[in-house]
Amino acid sequence: MKQSEIKELSVAELQEKLAMLRKNHTDLKMAHAISPLENPIQLRDLRRTVARLATELTKREVQ
Repeated sequence: MKQSEIKELSVAELQEKLAMLRKNHTDLKMAHAISPLENPIQLRDLRRTVARLATELTKREVQ
């Protein structure tokens, strides 16, 4: 998810997406621990997207 797409979302949508992506990341980490993923770069991409969403939420709370 690009930063420009994230900026267009409302706070409620950001929180919803953040919760969903955190769950997906946890599920992928568990699956990867059991048997290697076909594309382990998914983990990095999800982690970075979660960080982008969390950063945008924090930025909006400060303002």
